[in-house]
Amino acid sequence: MTGRFGIDTSVLVRLTSRQPESEFLRCVGELRDLLVGGAEIVASNQVIGEAYVAIQHHYGVTKVAARATLLDVFESGVVEPLNGEPVLELLREPGGPGLVDRLIVDGYSRNDIETLTLDRRMANLPGSRLL
Repeated sequence: MTGRFGIDTSVLVRLTSRQPESEFLRCVGELRDLLVGGAEIVASNQVIGEAYVAIQHHYGVTKVAARATLLDVFESGVVEPLNGEPVLELLREPGGPGLVDRLIVDGYSRNDIETLTLDRRMANLPGSRLL
């Protein structure tokens, strides 16, 4: 089936956690069937941010491990970030403002909107300003 599909947080969490294994395998199988049919499968910045927080909370992984796991999923070729390579670069960047803050600024910047924040670290990002 050709077309573009956006996954929700539950799918990305399943792909990162691989739990339960039977559901993970079913999910990957369904997504691969779509890919074979010519589909493109993407995850929005919101889904990526929610999954990042969820896998830390529910699976007890560190922020570094959560970023690495998300990056692994995207590099597998099954799903890609809706906003492409720049989001992969955000996942690779250590330190500084958090991943969710970076995703927020990235999303606004794509629409030529400057981010206003009360967070001093976030305000240091290009496209962001301290309120």
